[in-house]
Amino acid sequence: MKVIVGLGNPGKQYEMTRHNVGFWAIDRLADEWNIALTQGKFKGLIGEGRAGTEKVLLVKPMTYMNLSGECVGPLLHFYKLDPEEDLLVIYDDLDLPCGKIRLRMKGSSGGHNGMKSLIAHLGTEEFKRIKVGIGRPAPGRKVVDHVLSTFPPEELADVQEAVKRSVEAAKAWMEISFLRVMNQFN
Repeated sequence: MKVIVGLGNPGKQYEMTRHNVGFWAIDRLADEWNIALTQGKFKGLIGEGRAGTEKVLLVKPMTYMNLSGECVGPLLHFYKLDPEEDLLVIYDDLDLPCGKIRLRMKGSSGGHNGMKSLIAHLGTEEFKRIKVGIGRPAPGRKVVDHVLSTFPPEELADVQEAVKRSVEAAKAWMEISFLRVMNQFN
């Protein structure tokens, strides 16, 4: 079984914000694979289905971004899954230009609070990730205000394309090694 997690914040007011591009990717995967996301016992919206011959769980933590590990850690423990082999996380990255994606096999949180929580609850930095670029805030603007803002029209199309590419990369991971997926999408 594979687990694909998209990071974001629950609630209508956060739906279209920069911090929620991970949720956008999970919603696209759920639509494409016809998987219903329902409230789960792991503090998240979880959908179970198949991608080809592989069983997959799609996860949107409902704990708010900074507590994402409270959902993902217990879920992986319950299913006895190995984060290094079975987990892929899709999330926003302000160090990437808006609309770019970058795939990584492992790494630090890079200052991202959702990733800090995941690493703390999983006890490892060894899990696959797809970062979706949201760009840096303008000089003088606070990071929190930037990540909780919506995209201006001139950036939205680029970000939607990046989310589409992240979904294609996640789908490819269900069929081929992540190293090959990285070579294809980075």
